[in-house]
Amino acid sequence: MTDSQNLRRTPLHALHVELGAKIVPFAGYEMPVQYPAGILKEHLHTRDKAGLFDVSHMGQAFLKGDDPAKALERVAPSDFVGLKEGMQRYGLLLNDAGGIKDDFMATRLKGEPALYLVVNASMKDSDFAYIGERLKGLAVLEPQPDRALLALQGPAAEAVLARHAPGVTAMTFMRVERMPIAGIPAIVSRTGYTGEDGFEISIAAFNAERLARILLREPEVAPIGLGARDSLRLEAGLCLYGHDIDETTDPAEADLGWAIGKRRKLDKDFPAGMKIMDRFANGTAKKRVGIRPEGKAPARDGTEIADKQGRVIGRVTSGGFGPSLNAPIAMGYVASGFAADGTEIDLLVRGKALSARVAPMPFVPHRYKRGAAK
Repeated sequence: MTDSQNLRRTPLHALHVELGAKIVPFAGYEMPVQYPAGILKEHLHTRDKAGLFDVSHMGQAFLKGDDPAKALERVAPSDFVGLKEGMQRYGLLLNDAGGIKDDFMATRLKGEPALYLVVNASMKDSDFAYIGERLKGLAVLEPQPDRALLALQGPAAEAVLARHAPGVTAMTFMRVERMPIAGIPAIVSRTGYTGEDGFEISIAAFNAERLARILLREPEVAPIGLGARDSLRLEAGLCLYGHDIDETTDPAEADLGWAIGKRRKLDKDFPAGMKIMDRFANGTAKKRVGIRPEGKAPARDGTEIADKQGRVIGRVTSGGFGPSLNAPIAMGYVASGFAADGTEIDLLVRGKALSARVAPMPFVPHRYKRGAAK
């Protein structure tokens, strides 16, 4: 465990303590894993109403240059050149072998030449150094350590935020706008990592506690910790970097072909593009799948997966209890011959083979606000 003296704190640390949060080390920060209500209630509250998450530990930066989108395509397979103003896109940062160094979000803000990036907390220093080195002479990365990031997630998120920023009702999934919230300047994106409708809100760090208190005063909103954040994203079938994707996996193995732009698939002009597109066409040795264990026992990260003859064919990368389903769920990698939905497998938990089956993801349907704004 990291020495607590070396851990950083987000601008909301004092508020977490005031609210009775259990604080744990995470990605180099002291972070709230749960509040007094507990993970189960926090999870279900987010699915039913609205939860407020502190994700200020994430890395925020602006990528500037003559053509930052074209430059960014040197290290990621998404179509950033074709990204429209006011929109964001999911990206994969790749190494030379096509392994996934991180996943991130990139935004083209209206009327602004720079791209706005958000990367994972545990990887931000490495990501920023890698991007800066690889794009040297083409673009300049400017990290924004003095910005905080809040996520308001759940079916009541729009109604809550509209009381303080009426413009959010016109936004649909993956749209991004600069707008004031309760008079506080913010970058607001209609996105999140729970599978629910919701928003991520980037603001100056000195405004974070003020805005958090404003939102927490709304009757539908409760503070939510890392525990429920993890169970929500697992139900939504979304990858957690360092578990479900890392530099030992590539986009084909991880079943992330949708994150590669159509033009990029044809041109194959991204790191290891020829190899990765060949794998999409001809198959991979392993594949990321969803898993539904039978019974109530969860299978945690690292659990071995076996076929019905007892041969180990993979391992679980994320697993736990799905409160919305009242059942255990997991995802992991299996030999590709066992990746079809419905395939019967065993999970080797504490020396016992527990029956399970490969299952489609997401486990809980996404509820993003898509299409034309009302």
